Amino acid sequence: MHMTVNQAQSRVSVTILAIHGDLDASNFEDLIAKAQELYQAGSRYLLLDLSDMRFMSSSGLVALHSVTLLMRGEKPLDREAGWQAFHAIEQSRDTGVQQLVMLLNPQPNVNRTLQITGMNEFLAIHTDMQTAIDSFTPVG
Repeated sequence: MHMTVNQAQSRVSVTILAIHGDLDASNFEDLIAKAQELYQAGSRYLLLDLSDMRFMSSSGLVALHSVTLLMRGEKPLDREAGWQAFHAIEQSRDTGVQQLVMLLNPQPNVNRTLQITGMNEFLAIHTDMQTAIDSFTPVG
C-alpha cells in the first residue's frame, strides 16, 4: 500500500488522502501514522479516497475508526485491544455519521465490508469527489 495526499478548498480546507493497494494487518498502522502526521500539520477534514483500494481487512476497519478519532483530536484505538477495538467501533457507529472523515469511491469488496460491519452508518460515502469536498462543513 502507498498513499498520496492532496488539498482541496470548499467551505473548509479538505485533505484528500488516497490509498493505493490493500489495507490489512501488514500496513494499517501506516494509515494511522499518516493521519496523525496530517492532523499534527493542521488537517481537520479528511477525505479518504478508496478508488484504488481493492481489499480491506478487519485491521483496516480499526484503522478507519482510529483515523476518525484522530481527526476529532482523540486518542486512536489501542492496536492491541483485540475485540475491545471492535466494541469501540460499534459504540461510535451508534452515534451516527460523523463530519470530519468521509470516504470516496470504495470498491465493491471494500464497500461490502463497510456495509456488513455498519461502518457506512458512521462514515459518509461519496461517489463524486467535488460533492464529497463540498459536503464538509465547519465544525465547532
